[in-house]
Amino acid sequence: MEFNLDTDRARRCGFPEVVYGEGKSLATLKGIFEKQVEQQIEVFATRVDQEKAERLLAHFPSARYNSIGRTFRIPNAHRKERTGKIAIVTAGTSDMPVAEEAKETAEWTGAKVIYIQDVGVAGPHRFLEALPQLEGAVAVIVVAGMEAALPSVVGGYVSCPIIAVPTSVGYGASFGGLAALLGMLNSCASNVTVVNIDAGFKAGYVAGLIAKNARHVRHEK
Repeated sequence: MEFNLDTDRARRCGFPEVVYGEGKSLATLKGIFEKQVEQQIEVFATRVDQEKAERLLAHFPSARYNSIGRTFRIPNAHRKERTGKIAIVTAGTSDMPVAEEAKETAEWTGAKVIYIQDVGVAGPHRFLEALPQLEGAVAVIVVAGMEAALPSVVGGYVSCPIIAVPTSVGYGASFGGLAALLGMLNSCASNVTVVNIDAGFKAGYVAGLIAKNARHVRHEK
């Protein structure tokens, strides 16, 4: 078992190293987490399957596993910083695994997260009813598959960055999320930016950085 943990990442990049769990053995994950706990780093790992998570939970009783988003987290009691408000909006319940990964990531960064589910464009009134909840958000993550029109709709109503996450949800012509990705990249809403297909972690991390930096700006005034 060999790994080279980057213990200086938080100083350089704002947050500690995140562990990508897929493909790593149980022994490797356990070793990395033990080292991070020893260094008082708040552990966060993505794409951890249920079987490994159950065995890791037995070794780290304070940990939390999200079985939908497949994230594994060991909170750090010494961490006090909390940042701004992030909203996560999903088009449908089929997008939940990606949205849950984004939510867990954003919460790990210290952000306050509000979660608005199942407000896709097939029933546009649902989003309009939820719109007041977005007030004060420094970033909005919009998770959608199919034709992925929702980020453009949301972008037309808010003044903060929209981080669009295409999901691999849809029938054959969705091409595993490629249609959603291209639709989001071609959004006519100027505040929409896009991450990779099913990349809930990336969206949550970037939104967390936005919230963290916005907090620092407010404190400097």
